[in-house]
Amino acid sequence: MGWEAGLTITVIVVCLVLLASNRFAADTVLFGGVTLLLVSGILTPAQALAGLANEGVVTIGVLYVVVAGLQATGGMGWMADAVLGTPRSIPHAQWRMGLPILALSPFLNNTPVVAMFIPAVAIWARRFRLPISQLMIPLAYMTTAAGLCTLAGSSTNLVVNGLLRDKAGLPGFSLWELLWIGLPVTATVYLYTILWGIRLLPHSAEPSALFANVREYTVEMVVEQGGALHGKTVEAAKLRQLPGLFLVEIQRQGEVLPAVSSQQILAGGDRLIFTGNVESVADLRNMRGLLPATDQVFKLDAPVRERAILEAVVAEASPLVGMTVRRGQFRTVYNAAILAIVRNGAKVPGKIGNIVLRAGDLLLLEAHSSFLEQQRHSRDFLLVRSVENYQPVFHRRAPVALAILLAFILLATLGGLSTLESALIAAGMMLVTGCVNSTAARRTVEWPILLVIAASIALGTAMEKTGVARFMADQLISALHGGPWVTLATLYLTTALLTQMVTNNATAVLMFPIALSAANTLHLSPVPFAVVVLVAASSSFVTSIGYQTNLMVQGAGGYRFLDYVRFGWPLPILVGSVTVALVPRIWPF
Repeated sequence: MGWEAGLTITVIVVCLVLLASNRFAADTVLFGGVTLLLVSGILTPAQALAGLANEGVVTIGVLYVVVAGLQATGGMGWMADAVLGTPRSIPHAQWRMGLPILALSPFLNNTPVVAMFIPAVAIWARRFRLPISQLMIPLAYMTTAAGLCTLAGSSTNLVVNGLLRDKAGLPGFSLWELLWIGLPVTATVYLYTILWGIRLLPHSAEPSALFANVREYTVEMVVEQGGALHGKTVEAAKLRQLPGLFLVEIQRQGEVLPAVSSQQILAGGDRLIFTGNVESVADLRNMRGLLPATDQVFKLDAPVRERAILEAVVAEASPLVGMTVRRGQFRTVYNAAILAIVRNGAKVPGKIGNIVLRAGDLLLLEAHSSFLEQQRHSRDFLLVRSVENYQPVFHRRAPVALAILLAFILLATLGGLSTLESALIAAGMMLVTGCVNSTAARRTVEWPILLVIAASIALGTAMEKTGVARFMADQLISALHGGPWVTLATLYLTTALLTQMVTNNATAVLMFPIALSAANTLHLSPVPFAVVVLVAASSSFVTSIGYQTNLMVQGAGGYRFLDYVRFGWPLPILVGSVTVALVPRIWPF
């Protein structure tokens, strides 16, 4: 190897050390490494930037728009309710999450499955007070494993199948042939996750800690006549699992129902009294089947998607002091509706319109997003702040968004279109049908994740170009000499090690010729060797940069680089043991 290979190895090692330290942003570290390789001449500008035009990276970016449509319409909440159900514990939650993944991943590429489930699982975790850090890595790893069950489940499967036909002159695999190894591998990953995830994955703060020392509001909501919650019990309506909120009482036709039972049946027109923190009240505003008790919200001169939830403190010099909300014409003057009022840390009794405002009253408002800038320095209010991460939901469009999602799945699996083509059509339909607007769609795209994936592709190209990847593979294969079983195990180990640093498809392409050469040398069938390469190339369980879905869940789960190592290092060993033990029995030497 020359100086180019030495510099490439140095750059990659430094990048891994910096990522492990968790002191610098991943996109900064990796693009810094790519820059060094570009300036040194090892990578050309086209090679350094090729990841930005990579079909997989572009597909992920487009899928963020599809997901934005599902979020903006509440479709993700529908998915979470219908598919994920009610978990009893963290292992049970991981199991419930794994079932729809197992149903989708064999037919869809891993990337869209993870992209669709990240926001749905996030909503689900928040609703049932589950630590999201216990769910996101399992989401990525379960999806990767389940993708091995059919030929169409992963692009790596298709790459190896194509090499088997072109290089070995064999007919390749049928659609379901890989199921014989895919199911045992998937079962291994699922069982390991459920048994050890709660011990090895990081724990986010407990729900009680998340909601300690925060301002609490008392808010009234009304059950929509004929809506999604009419006729359901409190428990079935998921009103007992609201994080940071408590259902205090129900008012029905002038009668008060205190100490609400979980089996109490809700009826249209019921007024529900909740107490909780401001972020949770914002979530409540987006729940399907509930409407604000004040009709002022429906009279606001602002589209639903352009509204925000804000807090404002009434100033002493405000003209509102000493006047009722109704007399002060609050909605007309400020184009805002008051959802709740807190005075001296307690709820102000009575209907909001009849409350006489005082200096220092804390108001929870729904208003146009421009209210924040307009009133930040106003004499009428001492403090105005918006509730972070609040996104108004347009529930009427949810069936349309879900129909678009179903069409995307059908186009990608049965329509003869690529995942990118199907995603572009779905994203366009989300915009055309009004499920999401262009501003919200652009804001939803996670650019740091796309940059990290693109940079990882460039680093993998450098390893291929300088011969580092080939050298690593050759050295490890030649270090061990033995019969078919030893060769098969060594081939798996080499491929699994390489795929932690190089993309899975590149690893498969690099290792296939070595596998074919080993089979020919031993005068054996190349099929079991090809299957081992296929499985090992998808065993990217130890680093965040080994596979794009690992990177996609990093931010959502709040993970550090070492979290992947701590949880994932046994998985290649377990998967390898199962693979090497079963493959020769399924596809004989």
